[in-house]
Amino acid sequence: MSGVSWKVKLISSISNFVMNLACRSDGTVNRRLSAFLDYKVPPSVKPINGVKTSDVTVDQSRNLWFRLFTPINADADNSRMPVIVYFHGGGGAFLSANSSAFDTLCRRFAKELNAVIISVNYRLSPEHKYPCQYEDGFDVITFIDNNPNFEGFPTDGTDLRNCFIGGDSAGGNIAHHVAVKACRREFTNLNIIGVIAIQPGFGGEERTESEIRLASGAPFLNVERIDWFWRAFLPEGSDRDHPAANVFGRNSGGDDISGLDFPATVVIVGGFDPLLDWQKRYCEGLKRCGKAAYLIEYPNAFHGFYSFPELRESCLFINEVRDFMQKQCEKLKE
Repeated sequence: MSGVSWKVKLISSISNFVMNLACRSDGTVNRRLSAFLDYKVPPSVKPINGVKTSDVTVDQSRNLWFRLFTPINADADNSRMPVIVYFHGGGGAFLSANSSAFDTLCRRFAKELNAVIISVNYRLSPEHKYPCQYEDGFDVITFIDNNPNFEGFPTDGTDLRNCFIGGDSAGGNIAHHVAVKACRREFTNLNIIGVIAIQPGFGGEERTESEIRLASGAPFLNVERIDWFWRAFLPEGSDRDHPAANVFGRNSGGDDISGLDFPATVVIVGGFDPLLDWQKRYCEGLKRCGKAAYLIEYPNAFHGFYSFPELRESCLFINEVRDFMQKQCEKLKE
């Protein structure tokens, strides 16, 4: 694709080279090699770019924890900040809540969306296959509901009744499934009012037009790697029409959400993302089930564009998410 900066091309090339070596043909991951691209950063009690962070353990036995991002300056009107429970991308097999890329991204979200971000460090495939990631996400939400005054949480300036579930790429897939599980539970302190699906990772056995068109020519993500991610994540013997991947496909009858009080969802997509058509189908599927769903498309955006704040689309994306959140919070007041 034309118009991509040298910075994006360089980072994409290095990322693809290392990932190709780290994703073994037998479905395992070379963790030592993948660590080359995964610089970890510690939490910062001292604010960086107006946001302080801390780590909270949920279950030490499975290394389940989250990083809390808290803006130090709330809006002048002293309104209580919403909460976003966030799931990072990485194909479900790479990166973590303390990876530099996602520490930076969530810090940006906290500051520019004026929200408290809870970034979940879920277990990774292929060592931990479906449904471990969904279980981890749901357990974090349950932990927050049961412990609304956990250490570090800004109870005075935050409103758990204005809670969103969000994620990018594979994390967008996790966000959906965690939201479905949450619909089947009654919470005491938590109220989930929206889902923020940023280029969410969905799929199926069918090859869509966007997968064919962008099979190998798009930055950061190609069809061969997408297929590898699904093999690493899904149960042995499953194909990509498993309801975890193809949420509104022929095998998804048991996961029908028509009868659930599923929250409003904003779906962010890019024209140069091989997953584009599956993301659009996800949005259409929500609407068929009678749920509020809003598609925001950036024709020139590639997979992961939101990680580059210098891009125009990245700035527009922040504005769209902020507007979506504000509208959902306002509806709660009605």
